[in-house]
Amino acid sequence: MTLRQVRLGSGPVVGAQGLGCMGMSEFYGPTDQDEARRTLEHALARGVTLFDTADIYGMGANEEFLSPFVRANREQVVLATKFGLVRKADDPHYRGFRGDAAYVRSAAEASLRRLGVDEIDLYYMHRRDVSVPIEETVGAMAELVAEGKVRHLGLSEVTGDEIRAAHAVHPIAAVQSEWSVFNRDVEDTAVPAAAELGVALVPYSPLGRGFLTGAFAAAENLPDGDLRRNFPQYSGENAARNVELLQPLREVAQRHDATLAQVALAWLHAHESLTVVPIPGTRRRTRLDENLGATDLALTPADLADLEPIAAQVAGTRYADMSFTAAGRE
Repeated sequence: MTLRQVRLGSGPVVGAQGLGCMGMSEFYGPTDQDEARRTLEHALARGVTLFDTADIYGMGANEEFLSPFVRANREQVVLATKFGLVRKADDPHYRGFRGDAAYVRSAAEASLRRLGVDEIDLYYMHRRDVSVPIEETVGAMAELVAEGKVRHLGLSEVTGDEIRAAHAVHPIAAVQSEWSVFNRDVEDTAVPAAAELGVALVPYSPLGRGFLTGAFAAAENLPDGDLRRNFPQYSGENAARNVELLQPLREVAQRHDATLAQVALAWLHAHESLTVVPIPGTRRRTRLDENLGATDLALTPADLADLEPIAAQVAGTRYADMSFTAAGRE
């Protein structure tokens, strides 16, 4: 299989599906590091070129984990990392926001050191620091481009107006946000703005952190420490209601002899108003191959009609605190 290639807005050409690497270091339970490394190599061999990390994943450990792979395959890998979320080593639940120019520069320098590279291919503002004008944050990012430390700029969890304001300072190649058949608030303003400006969308959690695959039916069944236990949609009565919403995906999957994951990803690939490059995360080669099968699955208008009502019926919010997302600023 040769994975088709697409361009991220004014940015790099990448395989039509990327790989989210967060879970290789943290949040979803123990990781077989050897298998995770083999998954990275296998992904590249299959045509995946966009590899996504962030400075807070494992408190920098994920960037360090990716470093040998990235450096060994530097001409093929399109490396994306992020800044703007702040954690504290002594408080695992703390999340702060920084977008001031000095922090942008220091965060980039730290990521470059951990990754062992001279240039970041796609540098995202992970979350918006509303105490700082977005023009200041993106202006500092643009300086990194001018200095050759960053190639292309991205934003994450932003509104349509924020995309326009940022794009006026420096071209934005991609916007990353949660987007799936379950969660579609990004379509309110961000998707139209991105389509208008020629910016690509890079959906994270396109499989609902595994919920859309049927991998688990309730967060309470997951091990202690699993991040998914904190998300309202996957807990208690919400989970009991939402698991029933998987039935249309099962019916579409049966019609195509496909899996739930492939249907959920194919739904994203079916959007034609802009370039969409999902980054499902996995630590296993078998799951990677399954996910890539979505790029060859063409959903029919009838399939899409069956999936259309799902999001409006989902119980619970994406995060317990929606101010953590762009939805809190719409």
